[in-house]
Amino acid sequence: MSASHTEKSKHKSLPIAELFAHPMANYFILLGATLLLLSLGLVMVTSASSVFSYELTGSSYSLSIRQFMFAVVGVIAMWRVSNMSIKTMRKLVYPIMFFALGTLIAVLVIGSSVNGQKNWIELFGPFRFQPSEFAKLAVVIYAADLLARKYDKLDQVRHLMIPLVPLYAIIIFLILAEGDLGTAMVIMPIMMAGLYFAGAPAKWFGGVFAVGVLAIAGLTVWKPYRMERFISWLHPGADPQGIGFQVTHGQRALGSGGLWGAGLGGSKEKWGTLPEAHTDFIYAVVGEELGLLGTISVLVLFVAIVVTGIRVARLANDPFIQLASLGVVAWLATQMMVNIGAVLGILPITGVPLPLVSYGGSSLVPTLVALGMLMAFAKPDSEPTTSS
Repeated sequence: MSASHTEKSKHKSLPIAELFAHPMANYFILLGATLLLLSLGLVMVTSASSVFSYELTGSSYSLSIRQFMFAVVGVIAMWRVSNMSIKTMRKLVYPIMFFALGTLIAVLVIGSSVNGQKNWIELFGPFRFQPSEFAKLAVVIYAADLLARKYDKLDQVRHLMIPLVPLYAIIIFLILAEGDLGTAMVIMPIMMAGLYFAGAPAKWFGGVFAVGVLAIAGLTVWKPYRMERFISWLHPGADPQGIGFQVTHGQRALGSGGLWGAGLGGSKEKWGTLPEAHTDFIYAVVGEELGLLGTISVLVLFVAIVVTGIRVARLANDPFIQLASLGVVAWLATQMMVNIGAVLGILPITGVPLPLVSYGGSSLVPTLVALGMLMAFAKPDSEPTTSS
């Protein structure tokens, strides 16, 4: 009887095993998790931005309509990239990097300042562009392409370092010159991940980490508003009506939702109490309106993307696919942890959006392009016939 029971259990579990073993399983997991997070983001932006949008434009839906437009552009770009050959993708590496560098330089000349950071280029009407968000995509694919071309020479320090590390330094310098420490804190792990996965000695990263911590400390002390954010992280309850206001109300929103939440549209904190409710602190509104189940669902979907991205890299034989996949994973995982860590009070506030969920086309479109690239890699016919 026990043998029969075991046999039945095997037959029951077989369809699930076959599902994950399917050649397109990774693709569909990435596609499903991405679209679910994007859909949730559109719903939450509509809810979280309604009050601010009305105060800004006279309509509760102006910002959500813009976000929907960004999503349409991003999904179309994601779809095109997901059907692109690796050869075509690699031909676009240098144009993308030149565009990223050009706009990072241009923003210092013609850019406009928001919250003390000169990192926006005004386009037309209410639309503007943040080059540092696009630079994340440029860094990932450029590093993957360059290191893949040098794959047989990466045991030599000069080939591993040149020209990648000087280029990294230029990009970080330009982003810091804009005053955007938050994006620099996200892009640095992306850069380090590229070198680590390419085989850079582990001892390098101890020194890099130490220098990075000292640089962040110096830049934090240099700007008073950054110092205030740091103090509010250490002692959020010391000045709840001053520097600890955002952290206090973010945690209040997150904790007030309980298991099920107050329901969509039921947030109290979005009524002007919680700053940046639709951007940096949208995860707090998810907790308030959708409860613990909503916040855990967001985490599960991100974990699904990260784990599947790592699986895509492990299954690939092409160095470009391996390095680009792991670069995208490092990007999304770092940005997700920095954003949610700030909302939870584990990390200082850095003004980093939650990928796919927070409002903003400059973040959303490059993220969807990167995920489209990951989906292209996840297809069984993605491997190039000849190595570059």
